[in-house]
Amino acid sequence: MNPPSNFSMGNTKGGSGEAVRPGNVVKEIIGHGNVNAYVGVGSNLGDKTSFCRRAVRMVDQIEGCRVCRVSSLYRTEPVGVQGHDWYLNGVIGVLTTLSPQGLLEGLLDVEYRLGRVRTGVLQPRVMDLDLLLFGRAVLNTVDLILPHPRMHLRRFVMAPMAEIAPDFIHPVLGVTMKDLLEACPSQGQDISLWPPGNSTRRKALWS
Repeated sequence: MNPPSNFSMGNTKGGSGEAVRPGNVVKEIIGHGNVNAYVGVGSNLGDKTSFCRRAVRMVDQIEGCRVCRVSSLYRTEPVGVQGHDWYLNGVIGVLTTLSPQGLLEGLLDVEYRLGRVRTGVLQPRVMDLDLLLFGRAVLNTVDLILPHPRMHLRRFVMAPMAEIAPDFIHPVLGVTMKDLLEACPSQGQDISLWPPGNSTRRKALWS
């Protein structure tokens, strides 16, 4: 199943078809308490497995957050750039009482404490934490767009997402994660489970 052709980063819409004003959907969701959010985890510098493991533990220590789901790790081809080391990527599910902006700030703090230095777009990094989904929130602000506007085009996101939440429906596209993975472009996006071995061993290495 292909995503709707009218989905774009700059035209995020709510279920009613009206443009979503910053915060109007989010406040309604937060009023119900805990929210299931999904965070992409990635590294292509240094001891990548160790950085991913440490990131998961540090996210779990953010006040108001609890990591409740962890995907396998995947070795993934860098997208949109050549000559960089391949990534290790995964996705974690987080139960949180924070606002989307509060969670984003916590993730940025984890990146900083792990040594990430932002030198430009698509540059190598010791840690990359992307807020992919925040419940069914739809948000478009200067600092944060939810759902992540390119997640459905990235196999390094969709493979682990489909692993831990295959039936979760994208709030804008109206398509499940497993169907989005099937529709996701594959050219230039080689991906494989890491390291070789059974899934229990793989998850134990970084969760």
